[in-house]
Amino acid sequence: MIANAGTLGGLPMTDSVLLTVEEMYAADAAAMAGGVPGLDLMEAAGTAIAEEIADHWARRPVAVLCGPGNNGGDGFVVARLLAERGWPVRLGLLGAVEKLKGDAAVNAERWSGRTETLSIDLLDTDPLVVDALFGAGLARALDGVSAEVIEVVNARRLDCVGVDVPSGVHGDSGEILGIAPRCRSTVTFFRAKPGHLLMPGRALCGELRVADIGIPESVLPAIGPRTVADGPALWSERYPWPTAEGNKYGRGHAVVLGGGQMTGAARLAAEGARRIGAGLVTIASPPEAFYIYAGGQPGTIVTPVADDSAFAEYIGDPRRNAILLGPGAGVSDETRRRVLAALATGKACVLDADAITVFQDDPETLFAAIAGPCLLTPHEGEFARVFGATGAKPDRARAAAEQSGAMVLLKGPDTVVAAPDGRAAINGEAPPELATAGSGDVLAGMALGLLAQGADPFDAGCAAAWLHGRAAAAFGPGLIAEDIVDGLPAVLRSLRAGTRD
Repeated sequence: MIANAGTLGGLPMTDSVLLTVEEMYAADAAAMAGGVPGLDLMEAAGTAIAEEIADHWARRPVAVLCGPGNNGGDGFVVARLLAERGWPVRLGLLGAVEKLKGDAAVNAERWSGRTETLSIDLLDTDPLVVDALFGAGLARALDGVSAEVIEVVNARRLDCVGVDVPSGVHGDSGEILGIAPRCRSTVTFFRAKPGHLLMPGRALCGELRVADIGIPESVLPAIGPRTVADGPALWSERYPWPTAEGNKYGRGHAVVLGGGQMTGAARLAAEGARRIGAGLVTIASPPEAFYIYAGGQPGTIVTPVADDSAFAEYIGDPRRNAILLGPGAGVSDETRRRVLAALATGKACVLDADAITVFQDDPETLFAAIAGPCLLTPHEGEFARVFGATGAKPDRARAAAEQSGAMVLLKGPDTVVAAPDGRAAINGEAPPELATAGSGDVLAGMALGLLAQGADPFDAGCAAAWLHGRAAAAFGPGLIAEDIVDGLPAVLRSLRAGTRD
């Protein structure tokens, strides 16, 4: 587990910090201003890539594809170092050698082999490919010969190692600009970037290695990064583990609003809340569905609430400290009224699914009602109905959090949790098996259970997302939502063991 070494803007200053493209430029500049020569940084970067290749492949033909900037300079270093180890290397350059500048030009001069013009001919022997064409800051689609070469790399399924990011993947958004190679591994430097964890770019990175190239961590405070990779380093120190002197009442009493028809959603949420540690969990059920809910897991309390008044009275009890609304609730005036009633208590609330969609025509009413701790957990469709934010996923989630005054957990294979103050965490580990009915209900219930135990809403969203993904990944193919709940104890045992190491 990565140790916490202080904080930056509320985020732990660990290896989990992610740097945007501009922030990475600033880190490079700060390192050089502090006395680290750019040539040393480039040499260290090329060395890390050469070592990655030598560690994972036997000696074989290599085609190093170099672009006209610093990524190309890294490629020249890789070519030189591999050739010195006896690897057969061909190097293809996009552009002319005499147009290279700065450190890239110096390393081109250090390369004693032949510099060929970038072309498909470099791939004739089906070599291992080193993609050093373009870095994370590329802002246009690949075209011309670079796009043609990458197309052949993908069509032939050649082993490919990406330098910084696969060329064509934007480092901030994970967007694929036209085309990008499917890499077996990607070596980036100092800190990973959001685009390494965001889809669809994440799927092209392969195994990600973050190499230390000599940039000191002391450059980070002045940069002030706001994004981190979700994981225990972010929240484990504050995780609400049970204590020897505790009891079920001290672990919170969570309430789940139950719907009248899609009863499975609230039951799954309740199980998620119980399994993650809430002391008591009640489903507030329509009277006509009481026996359906009561026939479920015996550890879940079920209480009938006949109308809005009965619901308000039940959640008004000070012992009931966290409320989840939305799973299976239905898009109705009743759901809308009960969401507003729950928010009016000032208690911790999780709003999911229908509890968000019901405000699609009047989101300002929802935002104005959020006064206490609140976590919104929309998927992309629900998000689009309520928020007008555009751009990269972390930016959209941040804008939605600022607009609503709530924490926002924007679900997907690259879930982002964002706070109104600009913090954001990207969960890049969720397996594809989570695309199954009810998995989102379990996630909402897990976040609810953590809130009931006193977790901060940002921590609750981040921890729930990470634990949810880990439990699903441990189960693997054939996963259904119930398996996530059943898999949580093993993940929690592992987390607690790691926390105490």
